[in-house]
Amino acid sequence: MENLYQQVLRTDISGMPLEWIGYQDAVRLYHGGHVIYDFGTRLYHIRGGINAATGQQSSIIINSIIATEGNRHVLEKARKRYTPPLNNPALFKRDAHLCLYCGNKHASDKLSRDHVRPLIQGGTDAWNNVVTACKRCNNHKAGRTPEQAHMQLIAVPFTPTHAEYVYLQGRHVLADQMEFLRKHFPRKSLLHERLQLCNT
Repeated sequence: MENLYQQVLRTDISGMPLEWIGYQDAVRLYHGGHVIYDFGTRLYHIRGGINAATGQQSSIIINSIIATEGNRHVLEKARKRYTPPLNNPALFKRDAHLCLYCGNKHASDKLSRDHVRPLIQGGTDAWNNVVTACKRCNNHKAGRTPEQAHMQLIAVPFTPTHAEYVYLQGRHVLADQMEFLRKHFPRKSLLHERLQLCNT
């Protein structure tokens, strides 16, 4: 039995990453004729019903990356104004599950969202002002800035681009999907550095 939990990366017709979808949504796109091309690893071979007249069984092969039709220019405009929603799972993945104060790697339940400039000092709950911190470091820093708490950030916070955020939302990203996504990160993306931290 195939692993039906593996996500499919959906792109627009130009190859820009859009989102992760499950196999059911992928089947609907293939069946509806919306998949323009596909590539990458073969994830699923879904078999359907048998045609009573011909005796043929329908089947769809789903690859790890599929390109679908859509208005590329509208999507490009929307992407330029796009700020991804801030959530802890994506934040922790952006920071490679490291506490950006002590540098130790932790499981998600040991991590928290720290506001570099605290909210009580006028800071905002935005990507450029938040970092992953272990609960111990966050409690020690409390309502102070890193300077006031005599703590040093080991990396700077940043707002992910659309392609970076698609990566951050992925579960069990396959090697071919990762290679494809990295080509869409900005050349000077700070996420390249974070991904190296993940692998050390």
